[in-house]
Amino acid sequence: MKAKFSSKIGIIAATVGSAVGLGNIWRFPAEVQENGGAAFLLIYILCVFLLGVPVMLSEFSLGRAGGADAVGTFRKLTPGKPWWLIGLLGILASYIILCFYMVVAGWTLEYMIQSITGNLYQPVDGTDTAGSFTARMSQYIQSENTPLIYIYIMIALNLAILLGGVKKGIERISNILMPMLFLLLVIFCCVSLSLPGASGGVTFFFEPDFSKITPTVIINALGQAFFSLSLGMGVLITYASYFPKDSRLGRTAFTVSVLDLLVALMMGLIIFPAVVSFGLENESLRGLTLVFVTLPEVFNQMEFTTLWSSLFFLTLAVAAITSTISIAEVSVAFFQDRFRMSRAKACLCVLLPTVLFSTLCSRSLAAGSSLTVAEMTLFDFMDMLATNVMLPIGSLLMCIYAGWVIPRRLMLSQLTDNGTIRSHICTFILFCIRYIAPPAIIAIFVSSFL
Repeated sequence: MKAKFSSKIGIIAATVGSAVGLGNIWRFPAEVQENGGAAFLLIYILCVFLLGVPVMLSEFSLGRAGGADAVGTFRKLTPGKPWWLIGLLGILASYIILCFYMVVAGWTLEYMIQSITGNLYQPVDGTDTAGSFTARMSQYIQSENTPLIYIYIMIALNLAILLGGVKKGIERISNILMPMLFLLLVIFCCVSLSLPGASGGVTFFFEPDFSKITPTVIINALGQAFFSLSLGMGVLITYASYFPKDSRLGRTAFTVSVLDLLVALMMGLIIFPAVVSFGLENESLRGLTLVFVTLPEVFNQMEFTTLWSSLFFLTLAVAAITSTISIAEVSVAFFQDRFRMSRAKACLCVLLPTVLFSTLCSRSLAAGSSLTVAEMTLFDFMDMLATNVMLPIGSLLMCIYAGWVIPRRLMLSQLTDNGTIRSHICTFILFCIRYIAPPAIIAIFVSSFL
C-alpha cells in the first residue's frame, strides 16, 4: 500500500520543508540586493502567486492523480507515451542538486560547530577581522579533506531520517524541524530590528523605487520564485503522491507559498537591518560571501557573539536537512516503485553514491584542483547544469503536459478537489499553466545564457 502523510500539519510541514532551503535563505537576500531592493521584492511576490502557485498546483495535481514516483506518475496518466521522460529529467536534476547540496549542508554543520567552539572568531595569521573571516572561509570550504567529515555526517543524518519512511521519518522530522526553523528566524528578526540604525535596512527592503524595475529584474524574480518553491525537480509530484485523496490542493499550495514567502521576508529583515546597522551594506551579499563572511562579521560586532552565530548556523543546518531529505526522497521513491526495492535498499542506492559525488564536488573547490568541466569547478558546473538548464526545461515540459496533454476534466477534477472548489478559479489557474507560465519559463531559460 502506498505510504501517505498522516495529517494536514504533516503535509504542510513536509512540503514547506522541501521549499524552504539553503537557496531561499542565502540566495534571496543576494538577489534582492543585486536587483533593486524592494522593487525586486514586489515583482517576486507577484511571481510567486501568479506563476508559482499555478505551477505548484499542476505538480500537486499530477502527483495525487498518478499516486506514484515522478516517472510512474507520467506512465500511469499517459501509458505507452514518452512523457515519462519529464519525470526522469526531474529525478536526474534533483539528484545532481542533492550531490552538491550535501556539500553546502556540510559547510553549515561545520560553521555551527566552529561557532560553538569559538574557533570561527579567532584571528587567522594576523589578518584584520573581515580578512580573518575570508581566510576562515577558504580554510573550511576550500580545504581538501576537512569538509568531507561534515558532509558524511549530513549524508548519514539523511539516511537515518529517510529509513524511517514517509510518516515516521520525513513527516515526523519535518513536524519538529520546521517550527524550530521559524522560531529561530523570528528570534533573529527581533534581534536584527532592535539594532541601532536598523530602519535604513527596512527602508531598502520595503520601500520600492519603481525606476529599478527592468526586464532583467523581472526575469530574476521569476527565476527566484521557481527556485525557492522547488518547481521542476520532481519533489512536489513525489510528495503529492503521499497526499490523502481528500487533501485540499489549493489550500496546501497557498499555505506553502505563503510560508515560503514568509521565510524570505524574515531573511530580508534579518540581513538588511543588520548589515546597515554595522556599516556593511556596501559589501557583496552574494552566495558564500553573505553567509560565511558578512554575517560572521555582523555577529562579531554583537554581544553574545557565540550564541547568535551558533543559532544562525543551526538555522541553516535545519534548512539543509529539510531540503536534502525532500530532494533525496524523489530518487528513493523512484527506486522503490520502479524496481520494487525495499525502502532500506532504495535509500542505500540513493545515498551511498552521494558519498563519492559530494566528495568530488567538495574537492573541486580545493586550491589547485583539476576537477573542472567547461572551465568551471565540478561544483559550479553541477549547479549550473541543474539550476539553469534541467529545471527550466523540466518545468516547461511539465506545464505543457499539464496544460495540453492531460485531459482538461482530469486536471479540473484535481484542481477543484472533485468539485469542492469553485471551477472558475481553477479555470484561471489552468489558463496560467497553459498560456502564462511557459513564456515566463522560456524567458528565464534564455536569460540565463545571455
